[in-house]
Amino acid sequence: DTVVRWASTSKPALGGIVFYLIFLISVLVQSILFDEGDMQQELMSFGALAAASLAFIMGLADDAYNTRPFLKFVVQLICGWILIATGTYIELFETTYLNYLITLIWVVGIMNSINMLDNMDGITTVTSMFIFLIAMVYMAIHGRFASADFIVMLGLNATLFAFLFFNWNPSKMYMGDTGSQFLGILLAIVGIRYFWNSTMLDGDHSQWQQAFTLLIGFLLPIVDTTIVSINRILRGQSPFIGGKDHTTHNLSYLGLSDSQVALTFSGISVLNLIICYIIFRFMDTWNLNTGLILSIYPLSIFVAFYVLCRRQRHIYTN
Repeated sequence: DTVVRWASTSKPALGGIVFYLIFLISVLVQSILFDEGDMQQELMSFGALAAASLAFIMGLADDAYNTRPFLKFVVQLICGWILIATGTYIELFETTYLNYLITLIWVVGIMNSINMLDNMDGITTVTSMFIFLIAMVYMAIHGRFASADFIVMLGLNATLFAFLFFNWNPSKMYMGDTGSQFLGILLAIVGIRYFWNSTMLDGDHSQWQQAFTLLIGFLLPIVDTTIVSINRILRGQSPFIGGKDHTTHNLSYLGLSDSQVALTFSGISVLNLIICYIIFRFMDTWNLNTGLILSIYPLSIFVAFYVLCRRQRHIYTN
């Protein structure tokens, strides 16, 4: 998707470069502090570094030269294949190649979703911070706070928090495609390791719990991308073109300021964190009734945003 920003002013898109530099420093620190001695883990770490570096380079090129969407799509697929080849992929089915396919769809989907959300000040920054934070809470609860991944996510979240001061409306700096593509691949990796392939619960219902925490953790990018895609298809438009018809834009059409839109997304993100914490910390068992009750929340968010976007559609279609 080619992003159309809400603001028309030109500002430096340096955030992504800062993210990548801090990421490299965090990787260096964790390599010094943690010598896992596991070849498979080292291979997976190398794959994550390679995929993140490729996503960063692609984003940098797009910011500089406005590359074609098809080229971005191809590079995103390559990022996914790098992860698969080095052992990071979704382990959902017994058929390996089906797992590979789901992994590619996930990687490309999340990279584009995060890129699409970067259309208004502070939105992608806040959303990414809380997804990383949910994964960190999961790791801390399960005694994995002194791990390599935790150190890297801690460094990234500290950087995102500092960047938010410059990215909050009225922003002084954008993250650009450099930042959104880089964050997208890292969030896709976090999703695979700590949501799709998590081992929170043993038993028949553990996969349902994993699916629910995945949905809650990535609720905002999933809801935004799904609603935008549905509405564009219904209008006979391509879901992959840019436009001012995202959930963020529709909140603005409703009368909210840019800061209020960002606060709305922040509030939902806080709720996502609280719900995931309750699941991680207190729900040792999982049954159908639990899933149905908790499903009310994400369904309510989806319906509310969908109705809002349908009611406001005359604004951006004209």
